[in-house]
Formats: sequence, structure tokens, C-alpha cells
Amino acid sequence: MIAVAGLREHLIRRIALEGPLTLARYMEECLGNPKWGYYMTRDPLGRAGDFTTAPEISQMFGELLGLWAAVQWQALGEPETLHFVELGPGRGTLMADALRAAAGVPGFRDAARVHLVETSPVLRAAQEATLAAAHPDVRPHWWNDFSQVPAGPLVLIANEFFDALPIRQFERSEAGWHERLVALDDAGRGLRWVLSPPEFSTPLIPGHLQDAAPGMVVEICPAGLRKMHTLAARLKSVPGVALVIDYGHGEGAAGDSLQAVRAHAYDDPLAHPGEADLTAHVDFRQLADTALAAGALTFGPMDQGGFLAALGIGPRAQTLAAGADDRQRADIETAVRRLVGDWPDAMGRLFKVLAVQHPALPPPPGFS
Repeated sequence: MIAVAGLREHLIRRIALEGPLTLARYMEECLGNPKWGYYMTRDPLGRAGDFTTAPEISQMFGELLGLWAAVQWQALGEPETLHFVELGPGRGTLMADALRAAAGVPGFRDAARVHLVETSPVLRAAQEATLAAAHPDVRPHWWNDFSQVPAGPLVLIANEFFDALPIRQFERSEAGWHERLVALDDAGRGLRWVLSPPEFSTPLIPGHLQDAAPGMVVEICPAGLRKMHTLAARLKSVPGVALVIDYGHGEGAAGDSLQAVRAHAYDDPLAHPGEADLTAHVDFRQLADTALAAGALTFGPMDQGGFLAALGIGPRAQTLAAGADDRQRADIETAVRRLVGDWPDAMGRLFKVLAVQHPALPPPPGFS
């Protein structure tokens, strides 16, 4: 409860001094405050944490992405040095599984230089332990931002990275657009939502959403668009490819998707600052448009289920099951259903996959 009290008091003081905060500023504090931020103070993954990601569900996820990365290295002409980059690497599980699978491709492990973009000291320590145990010969490099990764051919994976970047929300009324802000309640001791004065329009809102109906909410992720522009601008001039996997939508739809998750249950986003994960659906249309504008080539987005099926999750599951006992086979079947399920809220449909790459490269595996 120390984090809640400390960050809450900090937020109350900041709002009292500066006025209401944009949602982006609020998320930055909740997730990344150096002293009390959610990701700065804990390992949020697994049963003891607040949520579970695909690499923690099954080794198959990281293995398939590792082989995908190795094939991309071959498409790049098998450069002597390849920057193998992961944004937001969690505990390092995906990278450990990916390196194990990719070791079957001759030359890849010798070429790969592992780069992990991670700001959390707690998760950096977990990544170091995971990779040291699985691959003691690997010497990862850690960075706070992708822009710090050295120049050269690269393959990059970003799994559940963009959804945790701060967003801004705008609500339409009959009078125009209002930004949703976090303010103090009447007693000055709690947090509440307020709306800014109306504006006729704002350049932050994509043109196809400017005429949204009153009551609709449009979300913009400036940090995500900036990071995509930086990545795509590099891929325009340097041989390489990036794979973005996250939950979201591909058509740039309006809607309020902000959610807080605490102890594997939904929470009020204002209730426990610093103690709950805050995320929002990724707008893949905005990401793809940004990448194209920067000069890169894109493929997708497509559903995660179709992508993993195209990479061969079915045969891989059969291979694992062949040497497993009854309980292990049941776990493998459950994992496949979670990763590729196609009912409305299942990962296979809700999660999307977008590839961004140098314009001269052939279509990447998994994309028709």
C-alpha cells in the first residue's frame, strides 16, 4: 500500500500545482514514476502478478517467433552481425525460447546480438536471470529506448509493448471535442475525470474520426506513433524487419478501451495508481499509416491466431504432445486454444500482428 499512498499524494500535489493532467501524463506517472511506478517496482507477470502474456502461456509462442526471426535473417542475406531486438521483454521468456529454437538455423546464433529495450530495473533483473540460465553464452545489451540500439541490420519483436504506452482520450459532444483529464474531486483528496473546454477540431484526431457521433471517445497514442516513426524511418534505410503483436483493432475505430488490471481482475483506472496495470487497445491502422509515411513497408495487421497457424503452431504442438504425458498434453492443448482461439475476446482474434520492414525485402513468413 506504500506505492498507492506515495503516488496518490504525489499526484494530488502535482494536480494542485499544475491543474488537471492529461490521461497520458497520468499513465506516465502510474506506470513509469521512478519511485512508485507500476513497472518500476514489481514483476507483474504470472499467477502472483496481475496478468499473463503469450510467452508465459507456452514455449511455442517464443519458439515460432525465433524461427521467424531466423528466416528473416536469411532474407537479409545472412549478415555477419544482426541486432536481434525485443521491446518490453517481460521476464525474458520470449527471447530465451526464441534463441533456443533459432539455434537450429546454422549461423544465426553467431550473428545475433541481443538487445533488450526495458526501463524497469525489476524486469531487467528477471531478464538477466532467465537468459543466463537458458543461454549462458549470450551477453544481452539493455537500453531505455530503441533509438539507442546501434545501427545495422535488425530483426525486432514487440509483443504487448505498444498497449502500455500512454494515450490521450478525446470525447465528442455537440459543442466539439473535449479532452478527458484527471482532476481532483471536490474534497481535494481523490481523483476524478473531467472534460476540457470544447474545441471545434484537433489535429491529433485522424480525419476519418473527426465526424464521430456525440458521446464517442477517440484514443491517440502519441508515444506509440513517435516510436513507430523512429523504427520505420530506420527500416527505410537499413535492412531489417519488425514484428508488432498486441491486442487492438485494425480499422481505427472510436471507443474507450482504457483498462486497469490488478490481481488478474479489472479495476477502476483511478482507484489504485501505481498498483494496477494500465493499458489500451492498439490502433494498428495508426501504426501502419505512420510506418508507411516514414517510408517503410507494412504487412497486416492480421489476427494472431491466423499468424501462428501459418507459422506452424499445430505441427509444433503435435511434436510436443508426442513426448508428453496426459497432463502435459492437456496443458499443450489448452495453450493452443488460448493463443489461437477465434471467439470474440480470445487472443487469437483480439491480438493482431503487424510487420514493418525495409521496402526491398520479400513478404515475411506468416503474411499472405
